[in-house]
Amino acid sequence: MPANRPAGVLFDVDGTLVDTTYLHTVSWWQAFRQQGHDVPMARIHRAIGMGSDQLLDHLLTDERDRDADQKLVTAHSTLFATYWQRLRPLPAATDLVRACAAGGLRVVLASSAAEPELAALRAVLGVDDVVHAITSSADARASKPAPDIVATALERAGLDPDRALFVGDSVWDVVAAAKLDVGCIGLTCGGTSREELAGAGAIAVYEDPADLLAAFGESPLSGLA
Repeated sequence: MPANRPAGVLFDVDGTLVDTTYLHTVSWWQAFRQQGHDVPMARIHRAIGMGSDQLLDHLLTDERDRDADQKLVTAHSTLFATYWQRLRPLPAATDLVRACAAGGLRVVLASSAAEPELAALRAVLGVDDVVHAITSSADARASKPAPDIVATALERAGLDPDRALFVGDSVWDVVAAAKLDVGCIGLTCGGTSREELAGAGAIAVYEDPADLLAAFGESPLSGLA
C-alpha cells in the first residue's frame, strides 16, 4: 500500500458531539410508559448508543409483543423531535471537528441517526463544509454494537482501518469499532465512565470534545496526521 494513504477520524454524533444522551433516555422512558413498559431510566441510559432494534431486545423481554416494536420506535422518535430546537453541541465540538479537518484528516460523521434527526444534529454542529462523508441509519443493515456503520464510514471516506480512529461516548461505539480493528477514543460526556470505556477497549478517554481538543497534540489523533 502507498505510504501516503489518507487518514481520518470517524465521529459518533449523538452524545459525542451533541448533548443528546439524556434526552434520548427520557424519550425512550416515555415511549416505554406509553406502551405499558416500566423500564428504569438507569437501564435505558446504559443502552443508549445501541440501535433501536438492539436496544429493545436488550431492555425488554423476549415475551413482549414484537409487533408493537415499531410503535415504540415511532414514539421515541416523535418525543425526541420535540427537543430538536433546543439541541446544543457539547463543549468545543465544532472546534474539534474543524481542527481535525485543518490537520489534514478526513472527517466522517459516522451517525446511526435517521435522516430527519441527523439533519437536526448537523444543523446544530454547522460543520458540513469540512466533513468528508456522513452516514445515517439507512447505511447499516445491523446497528451498533454491530460494526456496519463503521464499515460504511470507512468505505465512504476511502480509509483503511489502521489509518482511522473512531470517537464515541458509549461502550457500544468502542465495541463496534474494535470489530473492524479501528481504535476508539472514548468521551465521558455521554454519561459512561472512564473505567467503563477503557474496560471496553478505548485506547484513550477524555471528558468531552473540549478536553480532547486541548490535548490534541498528545492524543492518538496527532499520530494520524
